[in-house]
Amino acid sequence: MSRRKRVDILISGRGTNMAALIKAAKDPAYPAEIKRVISNRPDAGGLTVATAGGIATLVIDHNDFPDRQAHEAALSAALAADMPDIICLAGYMRILSPAFVESHRGRMLNIHPSLLPAFTGLETHARAIAAGVKLHGASVHFVTERLDDGPIVAQAAVPVLPGDTPQSLSGRVLKVENRLYPHALALIASGRWQSAGGHPDEAFFQPPIAPESP
Repeated sequence: MSRRKRVDILISGRGTNMAALIKAAKDPAYPAEIKRVISNRPDAGGLTVATAGGIATLVIDHNDFPDRQAHEAALSAALAADMPDIICLAGYMRILSPAFVESHRGRMLNIHPSLLPAFTGLETHARAIAAGVKLHGASVHFVTERLDDGPIVAQAAVPVLPGDTPQSLSGRVLKVENRLYPHALALIASGRWQSAGGHPDEAFFQPPIAPESP
């Protein structure tokens, strides 16, 4: 078996998808190992979850720095010390500068709660309901300078049901997110995913994993 890929996870909150990645990586056969969880918020609930799971944690509080550039310099230094092969954003609520993204191009993943390229940005569940779509879901993609625009690694769909609220739809999407992110990370870490280009329209799309029943 080849060396497992080293992964750092960046969080800002409760870390639900982070926990799913940690759980998947507990399997010795999984092609990635979680080395450290880094948060920009000292009160992030995911830090406690990571510690309980035996994962090293670090807080780089953005409020301790005069500007985004200084905060990102500290974050880059921490990542350089860990030397991760892959960086996973899991509810990391900071907009990353183009310079930071460029320095980690091709090895930083994010999960977004929509079937990209639909509904980039915020309030995706409310917008999906308002648009009257029948399918909604989640996407794991590479991070680029443009918001939610990087090559898509994998997607999972859920139905939008009559009477859905943003809260009920969010809960159903989160369940598939927790399965999708480990699936997508495994594709990247094992080398089984290949992109045909640098834009989502040119990317090789993996079939969505089967969603759980609502």
